[in-house]
Amino acid sequence: MAVIKDIDETQAPLIDHLIELRARLVRCVAALVVAFGICLYFADPILGFLVQPLKSAFPEGEGQLIFTKLYEVFFVELKVALFAGFCLSFPIIANQLWAFIAPGLYAREKKAFLPFLLATPVLFTMGAALAYYVVMPTAFQWFLGFQGEAGGLKIEALPTANEYLGLVMQFILAFGMSFLLPVLLLLLHRAGIVTHAQLSGARRYVIVLVVTLAAIVTPPDPGSQLLLAVPLLFLFESSLLVMKLTERRRKEAPGSSEAEEPQSAS
Repeated sequence: MAVIKDIDETQAPLIDHLIELRARLVRCVAALVVAFGICLYFADPILGFLVQPLKSAFPEGEGQLIFTKLYEVFFVELKVALFAGFCLSFPIIANQLWAFIAPGLYAREKKAFLPFLLATPVLFTMGAALAYYVVMPTAFQWFLGFQGEAGGLKIEALPTANEYLGLVMQFILAFGMSFLLPVLLLLLHRAGIVTHAQLSGARRYVIVLVVTLAAIVTPPDPGSQLLLAVPLLFLFESSLLVMKLTERRRKEAPGSSEAEEPQSAS
């Protein structure tokens, strides 16, 4: 009977955590549904905002988006609303995630983890802005440069709404997620999994990995690949600099073994 009682006592906190997790997931879903409804109402203006890079790439007064299925634009607007709704509700989702994790962390761990949580939407927004304002207009102009004639037939770009939206989401997600590289590296450094010396010694391999990643996640044009690879390498070097400063601060901090060795020798 004592064993059964101990098992019941250990299960109770787990059930409480599961109940809390369910409640927070319900709040996240509710926030997403509300944001989706709002964005669905404004789906046309949002879609109009997303087509601006393509519009600016076409010559003045030219260019169009077509649809080959009667229901295509309807589902395009649903995708636009869901994509925009997630971006709109992300602060609430992140807040619920933090509220669920934070009680299990010590004060020092909260202080260390919170900057990474705040930096995530900022870096993602920077990557998405780079994709929208710089990369997409450049890439679309390059793609439209293939218009012309071949064998006496006219080659003209007639992108569909669904394909264009998929390409835009690929650009935004690829650049936004890639800009989270410093968050990942600094979290690994904070956990003691990697050090500045290890990453600095593996720099040549990181360069190859970054170039390969840029070639995979972006459309097959060299301009957009370079526009992703160069900022990623800059972010990698910035992460190395932050790691170096952090390790130096730890060594110079009172009570550290590195700082105490010169005192004992004197």
